[in-house]
Amino acid sequence: MGKVNGVFLLVGLCLGAILAMLLVPPSRPDTTVIAAASGAAAMTVEAEAVEPTDLPPSPAPDPPASNEPGKPATVDANALAALVPDGQVSVVVYDRVAKKNTVSLQPGRSYTSASLVKILIALEALKAGTPPGTVQRMLSVSDDEIASRLWSELGGPAIVTRWAAEIGLRGTRPPEDPGRWGDTRITAADIAKIYRYLLDQVTAGSRTTIMRALSGATESGSDGIRQYFGIPDAVGDLRWSVKQGWACCRGSRILHSSGVVGKDDRHIVVVLTSQPTSTTYTSGGRRVTEVAKALVPALPPG
Repeated sequence: MGKVNGVFLLVGLCLGAILAMLLVPPSRPDTTVIAAASGAAAMTVEAEAVEPTDLPPSPAPDPPASNEPGKPATVDANALAALVPDGQVSVVVYDRVAKKNTVSLQPGRSYTSASLVKILIALEALKAGTPPGTVQRMLSVSDDEIASRLWSELGGPAIVTRWAAEIGLRGTRPPEDPGRWGDTRITAADIAKIYRYLLDQVTAGSRTTIMRALSGATESGSDGIRQYFGIPDAVGDLRWSVKQGWACCRGSRILHSSGVVGKDDRHIVVVLTSQPTSTTYTSGGRRVTEVAKALVPALPPG
């Protein structure tokens, strides 16, 4: 009887194992069947499916480049006006390699020149045989006494009239008061033309004298006003040569920054501003610097 019971027990265990295997759904690939050892009943263990929640996210695609390599970035000229609140600003950037304006904002708006007219006085003085050292000092430290003397000796308003005709300056006019050379009327477009003429058409001697003075501009003018606002403070390691202008207070505070920037004087940069008289030279100069900084992307160094 014991043998018979043992046989039935063994048969029952085998049938149970077979039945367990048959009951496992064949369509569940994550289910593993473990056979019982030493006659133990078979059992099933379901492997836990892992959701891919811990996978790193797919990297975002790189944003498209806004400019082709080697080409200057685009500057939103209209946004420059917001950098001079309650005032007026005009800008021209001229690329001498591309031979075109790369930035232009209100280029024909009229301003009083302040000391920018000294470039025309310098051209006339050198033509008349004035010693180069005198001209260089007038420009590099923006010496008003030298400018006033040369203005009187060389014809005053006629200096502006002659050079406007020579260079083709459409918006440049002599001052209404013949003795006030700083009230000469200018535009950003005309100042850019003056630099183009200076770099490309005047005699080598005059060009060398003037450009040495502009590249050697001192940090403070002869009147003590700091004249490194605008281009010098904005362009970092780029080479610059500048003529700055400032005046107050016949209705506004004038702060201008003009010159050439980059290798081989590639870029002509002109920033003219008229600001409220309540603005100080320091704060007004900072605004001119912010405008010039916004132009740096348009000044590739090569």
